[in-house]
Amino acid sequence: MWCLSGLSVALALALVPGPAGALKEGECEVCVTFLEKFYQQLKDNKATFNSEDIEKEIIKSCRDARGKENRFCYYIGATSDAATKIINEVSKPLSYHVPVEKICEKLKKKDSQICELKYDKQLDLTTVDLKKLKVKDLKKILEEWGESCKGCAEKSDFIRKITELMPKYAPAAARARTDL
Repeated sequence: MWCLSGLSVALALALVPGPAGALKEGECEVCVTFLEKFYQQLKDNKATFNSEDIEKEIIKSCRDARGKENRFCYYIGATSDAATKIINEVSKPLSYHVPVEKICEKLKKKDSQICELKYDKQLDLTTVDLKKLKVKDLKKILEEWGESCKGCAEKSDFIRKITELMPKYAPAAARARTDL
């Protein structure tokens, strides 16, 4: 009798889904953030929630994506140079209003690289000493702004370009720097 009840308890525990498939805090950061913004954009624009329209909208949103979000778009096949296409794994669940965390969880099973994407740490331009940054970091600042520094050969050229453009892209940081 005890053997039978122990077996039934073990069977019941085996059938209860565990937290193994659930996303941990901070996991799939880019996926969750991008899809939340995208879903909110669809709701704000009162878009029709059918799979084909959502797919077209994802491709349109991915044209403007930069950095890690562009890499996410590449992984799901929403860019023109993507090798694989699993965009329907995003568009179909979104058309049924499935939570983005669940969509990212499913994408993680298809391609683990999607959940390995993390945003770069943001620099506080109000306090950072640009002279102490590496050229790579200075280039990254310009890239995030969608700018380039043609003809820049030295670190001082990049710093000059950033301080020139700072009022346009980071006005609060530019004001704080002039107050110093």
